[in-house]
Amino acid sequence: MRRTAIALALAIPAAALAQDRPPMFPTRDVAVTYRISGGPAQQQGQPTELRMAWLAAEQKVRMDMPGGMGGYMIADHRGQRAVMVMEQQRMLMELPYVQAQQQFQPSATARFTREGTDRVAGVACTIWLFEDQGRSGRGCITNDGVMLRASGTGQGQPGGIEAIQVTYGTQDPARFQPPSGYQTMQMPTQPPAQRR
Repeated sequence: MRRTAIALALAIPAAALAQDRPPMFPTRDVAVTYRISGGPAQQQGQPTELRMAWLAAEQKVRMDMPGGMGGYMIADHRGQRAVMVMEQQRMLMELPYVQAQQQFQPSATARFTREGTDRVAGVACTIWLFEDQGRSGRGCITNDGVMLRASGTGQGQPGGIEAIQVTYGTQDPARFQPPSGYQTMQMPTQPPAQRR
């Protein structure tokens, strides 16, 4: 499932949590283009490239939606805020940060096992096996916290992403701020289940 695959990409805002866990947030600015494999998007012929950028000093990440979907998500790990920007509609939707954490990053109890090394898109990385609340898979992560490849299964759905271009360099902080003048909307909430 694509969400499982990008779990390592959005990750937690720490250079390294412990010796038995990989660094999960880049320690320097970087932009990465990923190819998505598996999951519903590919089965339906939808765009399969994802672009992400990290503003390391401010612990922010920007994920541009695949293809011409006209939107992006910004997660501010330090400020514990996440927002979806829908450019075509000129709208912003605040996302619950705690919920985004649960969906897109390993939990504190996730188990990691170091398996070896590899190179992806010309960049060296360490292969890690991970198991986390019913999800499992492998990720290849650089020593400075950039996820280059992840594959796994969540809720019975396989999926993966792999970097096809990695560009280290200063990122424009303005790209990590919600645009002004957009209408703000609340995320729809599901009604409580009806009791029988």
